[in-house]
Amino acid sequence: MSLRGHLRHTGALIRRNLLWIRKDPESMADALLMPVIFTLLFVFVFGGSIGQALGGGQDRYVQYVIPGMIAMMSMTLSQGVGTGFSQDFNSGVMDRFRSLPIGRGSVLFAKISVELLRMLFATAVLMIVAVAVGFEITNWPGLFATVALSTAFASSIMWVFLTLGVILKNAQSVQAMGFLVLFPLQFGSSIFAPTTSMPGWLQAFTDYNPLSTLADAARGLMVGGPVAHDLWVTLGWSVAITAVMAPVAIHKFRTKS
Repeated sequence: MSLRGHLRHTGALIRRNLLWIRKDPESMADALLMPVIFTLLFVFVFGGSIGQALGGGQDRYVQYVIPGMIAMMSMTLSQGVGTGFSQDFNSGVMDRFRSLPIGRGSVLFAKISVELLRMLFATAVLMIVAVAVGFEITNWPGLFATVALSTAFASSIMWVFLTLGVILKNAQSVQAMGFLVLFPLQFGSSIFAPTTSMPGWLQAFTDYNPLSTLADAARGLMVGGPVAHDLWVTLGWSVAITAVMAPVAIHKFRTKS
């Protein structure tokens, strides 16, 4: 099938997925509420104590945690692509797609595209709440670069969850497995707090954690600080994860009975 055909099919499937969201607006609840709840929770529960450790107060913590939370959104919402994919299999939608003359890859790329749109929506909500609690946007190009970097990383992680959506039996299993992956990566990182007070073995983990490099790159871009090393490491992770997991996801999808 030609590239033009794949793009046409992908566009049609993106429209199908967006119409489904329009029909079921509750599916956007996580993208709307998660950034609100997490921002308010961490700023007002931990902001004072961690802010003091950073040499300031709650205002200082706001400037620290918001870039990290953009990184968190990129991974947390990526899980939705796997649960949605699993639901489509169990509801018979995928059987319908298999009976149609469409590119198999178009189904996967359309799913990723819509989930990236959901992530961008959640990021916009996050920034609105962030400004409301005192975050100062002083570098708009840095903010847009952060969103672009988070989008690139999220698109790579989505291949992991697409694979889980294909090989696991139901959406609940995908969600459970997702939490086992998400929690250590999110909380064993520099997203919510500096890593300097962590035990040595945990600091070693955070050094190789892509969410730490993404969060640190986001801080450098948005509020100032070193950027280059964390930026390139995050891009390297994104390319490596995509190179490994995209072929696996496509193969598993094509061969799933």
